[in-house]
Amino acid sequence: METADGATTTKTNKMAMKRRLLRVLDGERLWPPPVWMMRQAGRYLPEYRATRARAGSFLDLCYAPALATEVALQPIRRFGFDAAILFSDILVVPHALGQKVWFVEGEGPRLEPVDLAHLALEPDRLLARLEPVIETVSSIRAALSDETALLGFCGAPWTLITYMIAGHGTPDQMPARRAALIDPIGVDRLVDILVDASISYLAAQLRAGADAVQIFDTWAGVLDDAGFRRFVIEPTRRIVEGLRAKIPGARVIGFPKGAGGHLPAYVRETGVDAVGIDWQASLDFVRDDVQRLVAVQGNLDPLHLVTGGDMLDAAVDRILARLGEGRLIFNLGHGITPDGSVDNVARMLARVRGVGGR
Repeated sequence: METADGATTTKTNKMAMKRRLLRVLDGERLWPPPVWMMRQAGRYLPEYRATRARAGSFLDLCYAPALATEVALQPIRRFGFDAAILFSDILVVPHALGQKVWFVEGEGPRLEPVDLAHLALEPDRLLARLEPVIETVSSIRAALSDETALLGFCGAPWTLITYMIAGHGTPDQMPARRAALIDPIGVDRLVDILVDASISYLAAQLRAGADAVQIFDTWAGVLDDAGFRRFVIEPTRRIVEGLRAKIPGARVIGFPKGAGGHLPAYVRETGVDAVGIDWQASLDFVRDDVQRLVAVQGNLDPLHLVTGGDMLDAAVDRILARLGEGRLIFNLGHGITPDGSVDNVARMLARVRGVGGR
């Protein structure tokens, strides 16, 4: 981990060696595997709901370092996950670029759609506008124990584009897919802006104290073969390469949800240190064709944290049995839903950490 001036400190390296998640990213197989949970700071937690009520709007919460730090620490205090993750949202990047973004309670994000023919984004002001988020990273790291890793993140260019063009989430991302066909030059210009913005944003998070970063590509699975290579693999490769030019050795987890058979190519060609696996992926395929290349992260169906019971235990055991012989970070196949149960999260953790050694 580099400091802002490029120096590497012995103290930081010694502390990082205690962080189990980083050991897996750096090449070790650990048992039991380290575990954290996407959206682990969220509406399923009563303490989150109380903090959220104090914040005002959701974006106000993302830009309030004290409150965002508190939210990020809540699941660590309650469950003792091996990693905390920055509390923010992927859409702070288009917001910081000057696109109007707001959240409608119960419905999700809304954006003023970009005009591809006359892009009026403001990359030069990105980091100044995101300064409160970077402050949150530093604040979380200062509050964590030496043993707990801190993850930063960003949304991948393709996933951001789906929201930036449509102005909201859509089931099949048809507006962005159509734009890529009828205005490829405009979409490519937007990709270029977002690649550069992502590199700067992730580098700032690492310099502020994040140990690793995750690139969320929630809508990677809607693309055909050519589109996946053009809008998922290639931009991710550029981000990883550009980030490591700024922060040598930067650790990166990719999460191309729905990638399926594209996963081996994604891993080989992007250079990520680990890849997140959604719950629809075949565990045998992941073990045989993906995990031999890189550490894998996942992939419990979040629905099991709603329903619980013996089926939850069996699902955890299947993942551990199939993937536990290799490098594994136990996680969900996507984020926990608001109706997830804190009791079921505790049960999952006990199962992961209590199964006999190998």
